[in-house]
Amino acid sequence: MIAKEFDYQRPATLEEATAILVAHPGETTRILAGGTDLVAWLRDDAVAPDLVVDIKDIPDLRDIRMEGDTLHLGSLTTFTDLIESDIVEEHAPLLIEMASTVASAGIRNRATMVGNICSAVPSCDAGPVLLALDTTVHLAGPGGARSVHIDDWFVGLRQTALTDDEVVTHVTIKLQEHGGAYVKLMRYAGEDLAQAAVGIVVYPDHDYRVAFGAVAPTPIRSARIEEALAGKPLDESLIAEVVGMVPDEISPITDMRATAEYRTHMCQVMLKRGLEAAVQRLAGIGPAYETRLI
Repeated sequence: MIAKEFDYQRPATLEEATAILVAHPGETTRILAGGTDLVAWLRDDAVAPDLVVDIKDIPDLRDIRMEGDTLHLGSLTTFTDLIESDIVEEHAPLLIEMASTVASAGIRNRATMVGNICSAVPSCDAGPVLLALDTTVHLAGPGGARSVHIDDWFVGLRQTALTDDEVVTHVTIKLQEHGGAYVKLMRYAGEDLAQAAVGIVVYPDHDYRVAFGAVAPTPIRSARIEEALAGKPLDESLIAEVVGMVPDEISPITDMRATAEYRTHMCQVMLKRGLEAAVQRLAGIGPAYETRLI
């Protein structure tokens, strides 16, 4: 049950949405897209907004398309949309590997990828993958449009670069030939939050991107691990070197779902298996995307 009353508005255009946000300065406002996180937070009294702005009626926010070498994903794109998209399957199957691990089919039908990164919870599935890819978040507000690179998006626990008078319109991912892997540790297969997660992208010139989820206040990239890998073909010695760096790169907690020590150990296991899978996928020798690696 949602105990606290709030105002609800459902704009039909982006301009109307931003005008509503500007007209309510100083108020606690929440954007409603899929609503899977927001509704749960409202029921638990984790948030108490004065105003909820429902953007589901705004056209063109569910668009999936390629623009040259750039993948465009509207902010209302759900995880199911990603899974079922031929465009995503052809150009960015790593997104499907990630999306297929999210909660249940019912949640995937409603939850949006952009909403996932706007929640900015440590365990958000999209975070490590979008950090590993060359992702930009595009916003609309009273000052016009602006863009934020994913490296600058997560600013703290449940905090992002999004301001109170802005709406995310879409994300873009600049694509080139790559192999990737998303490895997620769960208590059971499916319908669970990540206990820990690793997102990896490898390019043909031995350029690596490595990001972790659920082991710090926000999803994080590891510049030190990337630098250690840079320009080098993957072998057992290199894997051992970067696996040994993991404890200094993450800051997991102990909670009801896992201990910090277990999360650290499994991040080392997942980094090793993810790197191996990403390199093999780049070479076209498998394992297939969506193959469980742990």
